[in-house]
Amino acid sequence: MKTHTLETQATVTPALALQFLKEGNARFVNNLRVSRDLLQQANETRDGQWPFATIVSCIDSRTSAELIFDQGLGDIFSVRIAGNVINTDILGSLEFACNVAGSRLIVVLGHSSCGAIKGACDHVELGNLTELLSKIQPAVYQESQTLEPAKRNSKNTAFVENVANLNVRHSVRSIINRSYILEHMVTAGKIGIIGAKHDLATGEVTFFEDTWLNDEASIRAMVG
Repeated sequence: MKTHTLETQATVTPALALQFLKEGNARFVNNLRVSRDLLQQANETRDGQWPFATIVSCIDSRTSAELIFDQGLGDIFSVRIAGNVINTDILGSLEFACNVAGSRLIVVLGHSSCGAIKGACDHVELGNLTELLSKIQPAVYQESQTLEPAKRNSKNTAFVENVANLNVRHSVRSIINRSYILEHMVTAGKIGIIGAKHDLATGEVTFFEDTWLNDEASIRAMVG
């Protein structure tokens, strides 16, 4: 697998970037990962980087984007924060990745059995973590399938996974609502944004096609 260059990055569309990630995850799930010379890639990217995609994922030790999408050095930007939430610093990183460094796709990647999601479901308060978990609370309150109050906590797996799915969608909307730069790039067809979820047990990533933003119409459908 060749290292991405400025020339190869320029040929990648948002849809093609998404295809690359889907193909990479299929290789990961089937244990068919591409053999790479990582030291060579490190050398080839020493003077510059041209990643084709940017992944916003959780800090969970089992969700390394480079591994689960079978990508090498210089292929993707990896932005990690507990609960894959969006804040000003994350938005700045995404604006750099896309508007400055040429990334064609943003993926907000949640995962199953997320500790941050469980903490939000239980309304945990702990130092600076309290503020981070507050960003997940909108998804907790939005979950409407679990009606019995006693079951709206981390002991209920279905509730946790529903909240995780809603949190991914909330993060996608936050990116568009809070970054004019990224919104403009989507409407211009320069980048795409999509939500997804990684199953820790199988390694499979499911992309939420209803969150696929690649033009003005899709943004209106997503955020109203």
